[in-house]
Amino acid sequence: MKRMLMHVQGEMLQTAVQENGRLVDFFMEKSKASSLVGNVYKGRVINVLPGMQAAFIDIGLTKNAFLYIDELLHPHLEKQPKHKPPIQELIKPGQELMVQVIKEPLGGKGARVTTHFTLPGRWSVYMPRADYVGVSKKIGKESERGRLRTIGERLRQQEEGIILRTAAEGESEHSLSGDITQARELWQAITARAEEAQAPAELHREAGLMRRAVRDSLTMDMDEIWIDDASRYEEAAELLQEMTPALRERLKCYKQRQGQSLFDYFRVTEQVERAFGRRIPLDIGGHLIWEETEALTVIDVNTGKFTGTSTLEDTVFRANMEAADEIARLLRIRDVGGIIIIDFIDMAQELHREQVMQRMEEMTRGDQTKCAILGWTKLGLLELTRKKARENAVNQLFDRCASCGAAGKGSVVMK
Repeated sequence: MKRMLMHVQGEMLQTAVQENGRLVDFFMEKSKASSLVGNVYKGRVINVLPGMQAAFIDIGLTKNAFLYIDELLHPHLEKQPKHKPPIQELIKPGQELMVQVIKEPLGGKGARVTTHFTLPGRWSVYMPRADYVGVSKKIGKESERGRLRTIGERLRQQEEGIILRTAAEGESEHSLSGDITQARELWQAITARAEEAQAPAELHREAGLMRRAVRDSLTMDMDEIWIDDASRYEEAAELLQEMTPALRERLKCYKQRQGQSLFDYFRVTEQVERAFGRRIPLDIGGHLIWEETEALTVIDVNTGKFTGTSTLEDTVFRANMEAADEIARLLRIRDVGGIIIIDFIDMAQELHREQVMQRMEEMTRGDQTKCAILGWTKLGLLELTRKKARENAVNQLFDRCASCGAAGKGSVVMK
């Protein structure tokens, strides 16, 4: 049983996904503080930094946005020059430039922007300047991947790029054509606004969490979709009718049962509180110690009370394999980004080390956010990265301790 639960509390929309009652995804957004990722702006180049091969762009926010040279070159890697030209040859201070936000302003840093534009639809991602067709690697059948690639090549126009998403599997060419046409028309509207607008100006705002949840997370294997707010229920019903009519009958409006909220009834609240703790117990008897800093996230695996039934090596290996499964799940729930270091329990056998790394690779493949397993360091730590685009969920769920500023977490705000 797979279900999506949407809990509305004032300005906050919290979305949880469960598989057989177990929390596997969690994301949230305030309506008055919507995400900037995906927004398109007409900006003005403020200064160019040759030593960093980057530039600062005024897009109308408090802090100037950061543009790296790779985000200026052609989005198709095969069409990029072998040697990067100096950035001052590509843009000049005072120049107006259309950009898209790919990373939220975090801490004291401004947003990160690109000129590699992407407009996601239900089944495809439209890239007006990419000049290639891609197909999701999560579509396993090579015959289906080939069918979608052929359709993509047939539907795209000169210089356009298209990525067929996982949800496109089995869809007709007619459906895919409508999806791409809609994105193409949106891009034409954005460029038309850019010709008239004076920099800095917002040209396009990415969809809110409700539309993104329906567009990006609802798949045909979702058995139930619950919402506990009548107005948001109507909004979701309209979005499903527009994008995936077949799922419309699975949408349900939750009314309190036994005096319990939606998240309490389906035991989401207790699972979220457990997932966001510093010390996280494992089913096998061990536990994780989870520490997040501005620079990186460090996860320590401990056997705890788990003593196994055979050899020490077998005990350690089993604990590490369970920890790999749990860490991959928690990375999604906590929406961790940046550098991640995992201190697994030391293993004597190289085969076991390889199997643990392979399990991490396997378990992170289903993550919608790009995750790269880099391998073991000389100190025996597993190193990986996860794309960081938005503010960490911990900072949205918990208040910082007024006394220590960073080490403590105060009251939970989700109830």
